[in-house]
Order: sequence, then C-alpha cells, then structure tokens
Amino acid sequence: MTETTLPRQVRSTGSASPALGGLGLFTVLLAAALPLIDFFIVNVALPTIGHDLAAGEAVLELVVAGYGLAYAVLLVLGGRLGDLFGRRRLFLGGMAAFGLTSLACGLAPSAWTLVAARVAQGAASAAMLPQVLATIQAATSGARRARAMGLYGATAGLSMVAGQILGGVLVAADVAGTGWRSVFLVNVPVVLVGLFLAARAVPETRSQHPEPVDGPGTVLLAVSLLTLLAPLTEGRAAGWPLWTWLSLAAFPFVAGAFYAVERRADRRGRTPLVPPSLFRLPSLRRGLVLIVPFSIGFSGFMFVIAVALQRGAGLGPVPAGLALAPMAVVFFFVSLAGPRLVARYGTRVVTAGAAIQAVGVALMALAAWRSWPDLGVVELLPGAAIAGAGQALQLPVVFRIVLSEVPSARAGVGSGVMITTQQSSLALGVATLGTLFLSLIPALGMRDALVTTLLVQLAGVALTGLLSLRLPRTVG
Repeated sequence: MTETTLPRQVRSTGSASPALGGLGLFTVLLAAALPLIDFFIVNVALPTIGHDLAAGEAVLELVVAGYGLAYAVLLVLGGRLGDLFGRRRLFLGGMAAFGLTSLACGLAPSAWTLVAARVAQGAASAAMLPQVLATIQAATSGARRARAMGLYGATAGLSMVAGQILGGVLVAADVAGTGWRSVFLVNVPVVLVGLFLAARAVPETRSQHPEPVDGPGTVLLAVSLLTLLAPLTEGRAAGWPLWTWLSLAAFPFVAGAFYAVERRADRRGRTPLVPPSLFRLPSLRRGLVLIVPFSIGFSGFMFVIAVALQRGAGLGPVPAGLALAPMAVVFFFVSLAGPRLVARYGTRVVTAGAAIQAVGVALMALAAWRSWPDLGVVELLPGAAIAGAGQALQLPVVFRIVLSEVPSARAGVGSGVMITTQQSSLALGVATLGTLFLSLIPALGMRDALVTTLLVQLAGVALTGLLSLRLPRTVG
C-alpha cells in the first residue's frame, strides 16, 4: 500500500511527519505492559497453582521458565518479521495470539497443559512487543519520541512491579471461583480493548528495504539462549541432572558459532538476524551492558521477596503483593520527572538512580534483619519507596539511550535485541538469585538467606552505577 491509499501508513525513512498520536501511544504502551505483567504475575500464584493442579516444584518452574524462554528466544525474530511484513500487522496478530493463549492458560486442565499454553503465550509476546518500540522509533521524532520512550520505560518498570501486586489481589479475590486462573483470564478483555484501539490508532510502518529472515542466525540464537537459560532455570528443581551440565558446556561454543555466522553474513553484505555492525553504536552497546545487571537484580529481587514473604513471613498473596506497592507508586511518579531531569543533567541521572536504589536495597536488607519474621508493608516501605525512585531514574533513560542512534529502518532489529537482552536477564535473575536464595535457606534460615541475597543484589546495583559512568553524557 502507498501513503495515498492508507493515510496512517508511515515510511521508516523519517521523511513523513510523526503519525503516532496519543491514542496510538496509549495502545502500544498497554500492549507493552501485558507481557511484562505476565512474567511476574504468576510469582504469587504459584503455590495455589501447585496445589490445584498437583504440580511439583520442577513443573511450576516450567510455568515461569517456559514463558520466559519462548519469549526471549523469539524476540529478535519478531522484530525482524515486523520490519519485513509490517509492524502493525505483526502487532495485531501478536496481540490476538496473546489473548487466545491467555485464555488457554486460564482454562488449562492440567499442569503440563498450562506449561504448553505458557510457551505459546511467550511466543505471542515475542511477536507483539518488538513492534511497540519499533513503531515508536519509526512513527515519532524529536521531543515526541523522547517523551514516548520515557513513557515506555516507565510502563516497563511499573508493569514488572504491578504484575506481582495484581497477581496477589486476583488470587485472593477468587473472582467467580476462578482462583489462580484469573491472573491469565484478566488478559482477555484487555486484549479485546487493545485490538479495537489498535485497529484505529496504530499506524503501519515497515522497513522501506525489507530484510529477509536469517535462518541460520535464528536457529543458532535460539539454541544459544536455550543452552544457557534452560539449565539455569530448571537445574536446581530437577536436581542438576547431566543434561544441565552438558547444556551449559555447549553454550559458549554455540554462542561463538552464532557470532561467527552473523559476522560473516554482515561482511558479505547480507543481513544477519543480529548485525554485529549494530554494536558499533556506543549508545546501544553500553546501554545493553547496563541492562544486564539491572534486570538480573530486579527480577531476582521480585522472585525472592515473593517467596520470603509468603513462605517465611507467612503473608497471604495480597499482603505479599502490596508490600511492593510503595515501590510501584514512587516509580511511576519519579519516572514522570525523568525526561526533565535528563534534559538538565544528562545520563548522570542514571548514576544517581543507581546510588539511590542502593540505599533502598540496603534499607530493605536492614528491615529484614531487624524485623523478621514480622516483615510487611510498613517495615519495607522506606526501602521499597527509595529503591523505586532509583529504578525510575535508570530504566526509562537506559531504554532511550539504547535506541537513540538506531536507524528507523532497523528499528525492529534494534528493539528486538534490546528486549531480548532484558528478557534473558530477567530469566537469569530468577535462575541465579532465586537459586542462591533457595539454596541458602537450609543452612542459614529464611532471614539470613534473604539478607544475603539482598546484599548480592546490592553488589549488582553498584556494578550498574559504575557502568553508567561510561554512557554518553547526553541522550538523543
């Protein structure tokens, strides 16, 4: 189609005026929230799911890991397909698939059916989410793009906290007797509204020079992520069988093969799935490196605090979720001030955010040490609120930095690479910090295991702060 036959269509070259209006931005941000909420929403629902479906710990971890693995493995491919076939088309198809797979999760009659539905749900998320950032990059410019990227970062951070809170509320509410199933069924009406709005307000964009799918690169990236994430997420619950060690041993070789194939394709003028030339952009390269420790610490904390508050402090799903409400509220309001602070102080806002987050994590560790097992909203409030403020000064800004120099024609690839890095790191956080915490409980007890894990996260926050010093001083 041409711009004459479809006024909302936008060329990715930047020659057309910005076409993503307020309603369209709201719609894509709503879609961006859904996959992240669903990654965290099951944390507080897992005990109920296990009891209802008679599922063991290894199967329950697959409910989380199956979604995360499919999501991470297919994200870059989803971005490439959007560049090739049209981002609006992939967005609508991915959102519809997300609604259907959410329905399948909510109606799952057995644990293994739920696992299969969660894998499919992760794949649907991978088709939908890269189109959000790619559409923002291609259909906005200047101050509008900066504002949209800031709102995307705020939405992402808020969604990760809100998912856990919402999960606790829905499980406890037991809407119409649905119990844990409501954490998935709630997506269905939201998706229907999103599809209605998207069909009217989201513009079509695509790369003006579509790049074919890189088959070898796609396979090798998928195998690389699986050989790393699958054993880390399932190893502890499965008792670290032989396949986990073989898989981890294979990871560096498969990852090396992936890099070699992509570099060769890039040098020969073909279009690899993840062009190594993309990493010549300092903003993208340095921003991605910073996203890794931030996301590992974030997801690890969310998993560990959910387990500690429910199993150790004896809180129900609602109090356990609401204990993080101060973090979500402060994150939201501070993130709104982020663009103004960045305009004035540049990327040193990220460094300040890391320092503030470190204070918050330290206060939560102190609260756990002094108040255990009477740990709840009141005890965690100061630390959670301060940590939320620090996180809000980091995540939205880093997202803007990563994509600031990516050409619009490669917006889908760039956003896919960024979200894959984030999602893989989120899965690593649950696998590493979660495994550390659960492994320490028998020897140290719940309180000391929690405090130790929070101190490890504190080290990760310090690393994030140091890495932020290498970011470009200004954000485009």
